[in-house]
Amino acid sequence: MKIEAQRDKISSFQHLELLAHQVVEGFISGMHKSPFHGFSAEFAEHKVYNSGESTKHIDWKLFAKTDRLYTKQFEEETNLRCHIIIDNSSSMHYPVLKPNQNFYESKIGFSVLAAAVLMNVLKKQRDAVGLSVFSDTYEYYAPEKGSDRHHRMILNALEGLLEQPKVSKNTDTITFLHQIAEKIHRRSMIILFTDMFQSGNEAALFTALQHLKHNKHKVVLFHVYDAKTELSFDFDTAPRKFVDMETGEEVAVFADSVQQEYKNEVTTYFKKVALTCAQNRIQYVPVAVGENFEKILLTYLVEKQNFG
Repeated sequence: MKIEAQRDKISSFQHLELLAHQVVEGFISGMHKSPFHGFSAEFAEHKVYNSGESTKHIDWKLFAKTDRLYTKQFEEETNLRCHIIIDNSSSMHYPVLKPNQNFYESKIGFSVLAAAVLMNVLKKQRDAVGLSVFSDTYEYYAPEKGSDRHHRMILNALEGLLEQPKVSKNTDTITFLHQIAEKIHRRSMIILFTDMFQSGNEAALFTALQHLKHNKHKVVLFHVYDAKTELSFDFDTAPRKFVDMETGEEVAVFADSVQQEYKNEVTTYFKKVALTCAQNRIQYVPVAVGENFEKILLTYLVEKQNFG
């Protein structure tokens, strides 16, 4: 069937779900050949086959790929609750995509697909997942559940983030992180996708992040950014007008004349965020749009191992 436009291509959660499944399956396959092989049995809900056990549940497809015998595990209880939080402010809808670009080449698209990938893993492991979305309002909330219907509902909500018009929306991160923290009562892994572009009191922001850790929650912050323009400020030498996607403020400048100063400031900011997260025992992971999802999946696996 011919696809008329990229937005049509992503308009069904089945497509998002399929993409997420492909990412996860590729990752599992790669793990069997990597130093992280030890994680793969748990990740894929398999355990090593021991001589003398019933051969009824041996995964012969996995044997063909790995030349090792694994049995499928069934009837496992949910042992993890995960709440995913996505910043849907206007700055997350950067870069503005061209017609031939994939939806996950913007910060919001990358975060949406990353969330779907994590949901695929959680579903495989029969773990419960919830979702919060915020910008200048608390846009969406779903508590942690593990049913197929619940997963489809959340995938539908994620899809909606890709279709919303990119109107100017500020980020009230501090207010809504506090509200989200109050909603999550049972101990959970909390995963936040944001570009950390919010003005205001940085101390108050980290107080809000610290609030997420109450009730012994584990917090993972994925700092999403566009490496070429937001980190390296790599533009041509022509004069450009830069527009704040949240406030509409404009400034005209020759990018190359401020590039080094900009890079120094951004590097300092990233280091400050990383240090403050470390001091608050928040797992901080900078991730560039366009990277593969291995860093996100490995972070999840490591943090789950340490969650006990």
